[in-house]
Amino acid sequence: MENQVLELLKQSHSLLEGHFLLSSGKHSDRYIQCAQVCMYPERLATICQVIKERLTEANVKVDCVVGPAMGGIIVAYELARSLGVRAMFTERENNIMTFRRGFQVKRGEKVLIVEDVVTTGKSSLESAAVVAQQGGEVVGIASIVDRSNGQFTAKPLYPAISLQVKAYEAGECPLCRDGKLPVVKPGSRKM
Repeated sequence: MENQVLELLKQSHSLLEGHFLLSSGKHSDRYIQCAQVCMYPERLATICQVIKERLTEANVKVDCVVGPAMGGIIVAYELARSLGVRAMFTERENNIMTFRRGFQVKRGEKVLIVEDVVTTGKSSLESAAVVAQQGGEVVGIASIVDRSNGQFTAKPLYPAISLQVKAYEAGECPLCRDGKLPVVKPGSRKM
């Protein structure tokens, strides 16, 4: 399954190699831009089917899927469509993650948070807190890619693929020391 997902990421130019400035301020030689694979509905559907199989294997029951804006919106929609449940998203208002647009979770509803990429899990955990405030039960986090290198343990994680991606403090970055590649900031989150 992971080989198929990796191939889809490569075909879509979602897995980049170079010298990147991450939203955390760290540097990396790889960057994952899942928006590229989301441009192809059939590819995203295949990836979400892998996530659905992982949920089935783990016997996870889901009533609703919530994706943090921006990266989780399309993935949450496609996974919810595959699961036959509702899809919603959280977004930042005054820099605080919240539900808007009339979205609500019912008390006791089993909710899966879905992201494109989990690194630190910050957006997912903020979304989980919003769900909990409304009385929902977060049953886990799902993603296209887990690039936390095993560091995300706050909730059960159901990625389509796990990729080991090294990140360096700016002062310790071997790519900076080498000086051959300029640093690029490809992400979407403001620093």
